[in-house]
Amino acid sequence: MSQPGGIAAHSRPRQWVDNAVRLIEADSKRSADTHLLRYPLPSAWAGSLGPGVDVALYLKDESTHITGSLKHRLARSLFLYGLCNGWIGADTTIIEASSGSTAVSEAYFAALLGLPFIAVMPASTSAAKIALIEAQGGRCHFVAQSSQVYAEAQRLAEETGGHYLDQFTNAERATDWRGNNNIAESIYQQMGLEPHPIPEWIVVGAGTGGTSATIGRYIRYRRHATQLCVVDPENSAFFPGYLQGRDDVVTGASSRIEGIGRPRVEPSFLPGVVDRMVAVPDCGSIAAAHHASQVLGRRVGPSTGTNLWGAFGLLAEMIAHGRSGSVVTLLADSGDRYADTYFDADWLSAQGLDLSESAAVLSEFERSGSWPS
Repeated sequence: MSQPGGIAAHSRPRQWVDNAVRLIEADSKRSADTHLLRYPLPSAWAGSLGPGVDVALYLKDESTHITGSLKHRLARSLFLYGLCNGWIGADTTIIEASSGSTAVSEAYFAALLGLPFIAVMPASTSAAKIALIEAQGGRCHFVAQSSQVYAEAQRLAEETGGHYLDQFTNAERATDWRGNNNIAESIYQQMGLEPHPIPEWIVVGAGTGGTSATIGRYIRYRRHATQLCVVDPENSAFFPGYLQGRDDVVTGASSRIEGIGRPRVEPSFLPGVVDRMVAVPDCGSIAAAHHASQVLGRRVGPSTGTNLWGAFGLLAEMIAHGRSGSVVTLLADSGDRYADTYFDADWLSAQGLDLSESAAVLSEFERSGSWPS
């Protein structure tokens, strides 16, 4: 088929892309927004925080997405980005460098569009994580070292004529940070009728950097007074990179807290929209996940523990300065995915992780609202 003047009219590929976008948008419309939960702060604080001081903590529960994590939003955005840029067609093999929740969500969207999906991951990846990806129809491709995943994903894309989604580069580009039902817009809409509708702080971890970029940009675009705090686990390059003002920091080690922390500063991380970073010890992340699981009556994942460790510290700071207000953070995924790791005493012991000191910090926070300096 051709148009006048000899210009080819690729109507069939365009029709497929139009339908693919429709399928993704229809899937989104079938899904309700994720809940914003008010975290139950200790009743023992009532009347003891100082005259007129009132603080509240909220959790944006991203575990309720159909693929069970915050990464569902990212995967949807990456597929729409690839489709609308003309990079994904009816026969495109989809490639990603991921062994975790991102790959699970991306495998779901690939299956929705009838496309093959390959997740590139280290050979040491747990069988449980591999099973989650394969359950969504994905295929796992292994490399010897975690540092090899980027180049191998690119090589596979070139070999198959496929598309490398490249979450670590495209996360901040793929999401419409000005609105369009992104996570930031959703948070502010859901906070609208709360006692302190404009949060003092929003606290998130950095995995790709995409979520912090989206929220930080939206805060500035809407001219909110909210500050953005990014929490970072041990062995991650984001925190030292932020302190040193460098984007070339490499730690040479992987984070033990799944879903966040990276051995290099990823291209999607935008330090200019971050107001504060907090380094969180791994024992603190896991102890906070255990603590919150008891408070909420349901297990939360370790990255949620990292978020809460940072949020608790900010709440304590507000209390110490006699400031009222709200803090919002994310419940990134369910702790049920980690029953045989972070919630298993034998696994923690084998990893040399002793939670007692961090648990004591959390107990004192619950008793008094204070936090170590």
